Amino acid sequence: MTTVAAPKAQNRSGWQLFWTSPAVRKLRRNPLAITGLIITLLFGLIALFAPLIAVPKDRSNCLRDLNITERNQIFSPVSGAFWQATLAPPKSCYLTERLSFQQQPTAPNQDALFGTVNGYNIFYGLIWGTRTALKLSFIIVGITLLTGVIIGAISGYYGGWIDNLIQRFIDVLFALPPLILTVVILTILRARLSGGGVYDPTIPMIVAFCIAGWAGYARLIRGEVLRTRQLEYVDAARSLGARDFRLIMKHVVPNSVAAVFTTAVLDLATVPLTIAGLSFLGLGFEPGYSEWGQLVDFARAWLKPEYWYVLVYPAAFIVLFSLAFNLFGDGLRDALDPKSR
Repeated sequence: MTTVAAPKAQNRSGWQLFWTSPAVRKLRRNPLAITGLIITLLFGLIALFAPLIAVPKDRSNCLRDLNITERNQIFSPVSGAFWQATLAPPKSCYLTERLSFQQQPTAPNQDALFGTVNGYNIFYGLIWGTRTALKLSFIIVGITLLTGVIIGAISGYYGGWIDNLIQRFIDVLFALPPLILTVVILTILRARLSGGGVYDPTIPMIVAFCIAGWAGYARLIRGEVLRTRQLEYVDAARSLGARDFRLIMKHVVPNSVAAVFTTAVLDLATVPLTIAGLSFLGLGFEPGYSEWGQLVDFARAWLKPEYWYVLVYPAAFIVLFSLAFNLFGDGLRDALDPKSR
């Protein structure tokens, strides 16, 4: 009797296992999610290469702070100015290029591809505003996610009076609408920090958003931890002598964060909208800073058919940015849901 040896299992790399996993396969079959991911990556490329897309004009403060005299020097990868402008540009580069002090909008032309409003170059403001939106979105969502996961995991794992205390505090935060709470905190910080000097709202906005936003993640991760901590592998690790910190960080949290990550992706779409709303209310960045809400604020005085470009282009950037993250977030949520596979 002849026996045939079973074929040896091929060694598959971590990337191959990830690419062929059920969740990724389902995500790849979702055209709307892929469309959202592509648009998101395009916004990422726009933000990364903003100095090369919207190049500061000659003799501008941005070029001066980059220690170069001509705008063409910024395209040379061998120069330090290229890497500084791409990775860590000075604050002067974020100030929207102002071509004139004329309040009336001017139509798109060679110097301003999307036209001007109040003398500001709309194209420059939108391109550099993309970097502002992405930077603040990832910082705010990252801090709130980390804070919410830590507090929610502690609340759900230990239970008892610790859980009761944390949940009652979260109930107090939920009693106030997030936008109202953000405005109140930002107004208080603005009054305390703007005394006579130059006021930079970046840190106050991050603090206000994080205080108002971590509770949602904590409530969500708590529910997942309450379910996960009762599973058999957690009891097995506990019986082998694993301490609470190891149980939480290695066994409980990694198996509880899938729903939180999908919520975080969706929140990446809402942060720029809220920041734009704050700038529209006068609680955001200084006038002239590259931020989408400022351009919408400038446009409201010129809502006429002949000045369509002052609102259409900023609105298109905001809508596409929000739509992209929502499409990708919805697809990611469906892909990670085992009930829908």
